[in-house]
Order: sequence, then structure tokens, then C-alpha cells
Amino acid sequence: MRLLFLGDVVGRPGRDAITSHLPDLRRELKLDFIVVNGENAAGGFGITQKICEEFYALGVDVVTTGNHAWDQRETLSYINADPRLLRPANYPPGTPGKGAHVHTTQSGKKVLVVNVMGRLFMDALDDPFRAVERELAQYVLGGGVQAAIIDIHAEATSEKMAMGHLYDGRVSLVVGTHSHVPTADAQILPGKTAYQTDAGMCGDYDSVIGMRKDIAVARFVRKLPGERLEPSSGEGTLCGVFVETDDRTGLATRVEPVRRGGRLAPATPVV
Repeated sequence: MRLLFLGDVVGRPGRDAITSHLPDLRRELKLDFIVVNGENAAGGFGITQKICEEFYALGVDVVTTGNHAWDQRETLSYINADPRLLRPANYPPGTPGKGAHVHTTQSGKKVLVVNVMGRLFMDALDDPFRAVERELAQYVLGGGVQAAIIDIHAEATSEKMAMGHLYDGRVSLVVGTHSHVPTADAQILPGKTAYQTDAGMCGDYDSVIGMRKDIAVARFVRKLPGERLEPSSGEGTLCGVFVETDDRTGLATRVEPVRRGGRLAPATPVV
């Protein structure tokens, strides 16, 4: 299978980058399955039903989130009606929505997506490792599901790396989100799981992690309350990770970064 995971979508520039580039990528890479982390898609804070529907219309199969999952109040009532919109699985019991979903592709293959949030320098949630274990216990890679993806939305690179090594050989891809900067460590781990510490963001990189740089810099320099952060409005770059898997085992045979548009150097796998 050919999988594409796109990092945090930040505001209009991120959404425009996906609208502009994803249709071509679907065709060029012959993609079977697409995941997008959409937690900053609505003006930099949260996601809405309308934005989810726009993503689905472009061919996105599953949308993950993170610490901004509830910034748009409508998500609380909408998420239970949309199994393809995930919130971290390690939220406490009783939280609306689900943290995992098995999606069937057009060719009939099943893909498991698990969304968790780290705890280092983040909100105090339940154990993300135990949450992943609970979800994976229900499925066998290469049997009940043909591919499995973990989105670990976390601040600390060490926590993301630990997740990758712990589940090496049990999932197709472990990928980090939240930092909004693509890392250069795309690799296949010894157990044949694809890994990248952070997929980066889909947004304007002439910014501070997607937000207007003048407002963000003033907050650091002056240490005073100021304007509310808002997304930078320049051309967005689409950033993500491309993975090919062995159809028999569900494990990775190839992983490469994907970057298109905007300021960053382009990177598109050749298939």
C-alpha cells in the first residue's frame, strides 16, 4: 500500500496548500490512503465539520488532532457523528469521540489509525503508551488490518522516539506531530516500521510555527499580554511523510518526506 500522512494544518495557508497540491500527489504517488492532522486548521485553533468535509472531498481518509481538538466548540457535538475525525485516545473515559479508527480503502484494504498525545510538557492526560497498546491489542498487522499508523502528538522528541521503538514491528508508521517543523530523520526502524519524529506542518513557514511572526516575537521579547496569535497569511507549504508497505505483512518498505509549495525545499518521492 501507499500511504501519505500530512502534518498539522495551520489556518487558511495550510488548507490552501492541501487544496492546491493533494490532488496531484494522489495521482503521482498512486496513493491508497491519506491521513491529515487537522487540529490547527480553523484559524490556527481547532477544526470544524465544514473543514473536515473539505478534506474528505479532496481524498483525505482520516483526520487526527491533538491538544487543540476542542478549540472549536462545535467539535464537541460533531465528533461523535464522524468516526473519521479522531481525538487522542488517551483522553479520559467519557470524552466525546474516539482515538482510533479502522478505515476500509476503495480496494477493500483495512487501515488502522491511532491518535495519541504525549505527556511531557503537554496537558496531563492518561498514559499514551497504554492507550496505543489497548488499540493494537484488537488487531493483527497483516491480518485484521493491512496497515496501521500511529500519530503521536507530542512536544518532546524523546517521547516520540520511544513510541517508535516500542511499536517497531507492530505498525506500518509511527509519526510525530505538534512541533510544526519537519525533522530530517525519516527512516525504517529495525523491525520494519517507518518513522519520522515530526511530519512538519502544512502552513506558511515565514512565521513562528505557522503564526504571524510579529505577534509571536513580541510575546517572547516583551513578555506582556498582547494580540491573540493568528496564522501567518503567506503561501503555505504542504509537509508530510510517504510510506510504502508490504501487502503481506503491513510493514514498511520505503519512507520519504514530502514537501511541496511555499518556502521549503521541495521533496516528492518518485514512484
